[in-house]
Amino acid sequence: MVMRRDGEPLTDRPERTSSSTLYEVMDFNFFLSSYYPDPSVGGAQLYAEMLDEAVLVESLGFTSVAIPEHHVINVLLNPAPLQFAVKVADATEHIDVVTSVVVLPLHDMRVFAGEVAMADILTDGRLVLGVGRGAFGYEMARLGTPIDQSRAKFDESLDVLLRLLTDYEVEHHGEYYDFEPITIMPRPLTQPRPRMMVATMSYDGIRQSTLRGFDIQTTPLAGDPSLFEMQVDAHKEAKAEMGEAGDHLRIMLSRVAYCARDETDRREKLEMAHSYYSRFDNVFTGPGIVKDGCIAALPREQTIDELDHNILIATPEQMLDELGMYAQRGIDEFIMSSHLGQSLEETTEMLHRFHTEVMPHVTEDSP
Repeated sequence: MVMRRDGEPLTDRPERTSSSTLYEVMDFNFFLSSYYPDPSVGGAQLYAEMLDEAVLVESLGFTSVAIPEHHVINVLLNPAPLQFAVKVADATEHIDVVTSVVVLPLHDMRVFAGEVAMADILTDGRLVLGVGRGAFGYEMARLGTPIDQSRAKFDESLDVLLRLLTDYEVEHHGEYYDFEPITIMPRPLTQPRPRMMVATMSYDGIRQSTLRGFDIQTTPLAGDPSLFEMQVDAHKEAKAEMGEAGDHLRIMLSRVAYCARDETDRREKLEMAHSYYSRFDNVFTGPGIVKDGCIAALPREQTIDELDHNILIATPEQMLDELGMYAQRGIDEFIMSSHLGQSLEETTEMLHRFHTEVMPHVTEDSP
């Protein structure tokens, strides 16, 4: 019997035995996050395991999978998300494939728009194009777009991309793009354009992107409840302004989350997460010490116990509290990022546990 953290049984939850009934409240997305701490494993095994996970989560009733874009580093390593999206779509039957996210300032939109159209066709319209401005200072600087310049380039790139995907004979004369009329061929399968999502954390970013008709991906990076509330409110307020035109727009929440077997397993995964963040922080906020593509693991001021408050590594009973709160606040899709350096076998076991002990019980009335 599944118990809540306060010890009360969940026997009053409706039984849900079919994957088609699991998502009356909130959809689930599994992030194929491709953590690569030991490069001797090789890219072939890395991507084969990601593909195995995509096939598995589809069979477990997940609505979608997410694919990152990162270059020249061994964290979240996937330099060609559209290419992998096509591979995932070929190996699966119905699951949506979300780029989470393509870093627009690193691409030429005149080339990228055609690649998006082709991926939309080859995925049979299951592509959800998630886009963002970039996050890792080391990566952005090495690839020619410093992080402090990426906002302006992202804004112009997004405008150009939208026009190229929807219009014919597009010309543009701006700061980053200057070209005479062109038409992207072939045209996308999904009309008027493929589904799109914008990754943003700020109130203004969420609000403005929602008003422009985009789905939203966000995260309260450190698990800050007030930040989460602000992010959800920004989306809801923008949708309310739009009326019926905004009814279909969705907000996705991305969190590091692992459904642990027991308290011993939970502590072990917390230690692994602490090691993961010693690399993540190095290229996200830190000095960017990288050699041969491998990010140095730097000492962290944050303790493991402090980290425990910022991420969702929990037993099934404990996870219901937080996921229920997300469902109650109106999160449409939960993106579960679970790669901490564990084996494929452990990930597979964890996903089965999450499917049987958590997903069927997430309702708007969850504690």
